[in-house]
Amino acid sequence: MKGDWFIVDGHKAMVAEVGKWFTPEHGERDRRLRVIFDNGTEADLLLRSLRRALNKDENSRRIIPPQPASDDDDSDFGPLFSGVAGNDDTASGTIYVARSLSDDSFIQEHREVLHKIGVTGGDPYSRIAGAKKDPTFLLAEAKLVASYKLANINRKALEATLHKFFAKARLDVALADRFGGQVRPREWFLVPLPVIAEVVDRIKDGTIGKYRYDAERATLQLRQ
Repeated sequence: MKGDWFIVDGHKAMVAEVGKWFTPEHGERDRRLRVIFDNGTEADLLLRSLRRALNKDENSRRIIPPQPASDDDDSDFGPLFSGVAGNDDTASGTIYVARSLSDDSFIQEHREVLHKIGVTGGDPYSRIAGAKKDPTFLLAEAKLVASYKLANINRKALEATLHKFFAKARLDVALADRFGGQVRPREWFLVPLPVIAEVVDRIKDGTIGKYRYDAERATLQLRQ
């Protein structure tokens, strides 16, 4: 089951990790899964919970998995800009950067450097409109603090590049989800806003591959 992809509740979901079988004191044999969704969240689910969600949704199905890139793989950042639009391309797109307005003490303490970094083909203000009910936005209101319009881009490749580049600064947090498990948002990073702007410039001029992000210094560094 590890590596399997599904459509569930309108989202693509990949089983990233599979735990050992266990039998609860009052229940049937089960195992714990780490499931990654295409909206940038992760969930710590029981196998039986995932099965119930799939059975409940008449549009759910299993799909053939693509080969995801590893955060540790620096060999290729993918085709970001293209003159030919494919299924995952758009004529234009916007990198949006949002801050959470949550009253959580950790978020309040780090609000100036904690950012959600995403890419959308629509209006970024519409993207954050339902933040309070969206685990992707930490189930709290958010505000847009920066946006960068780009043309002729592969949005998924661009978003993957940004997230891979800042992977070492990713926020590790778990929230309760509607399946009774835990959701781990994957698009929040402890990165200063000026650094995000610099990375966007390096993507535009094609030199991003020459740099890495130093999470301890919160700066870009040339690769050795």
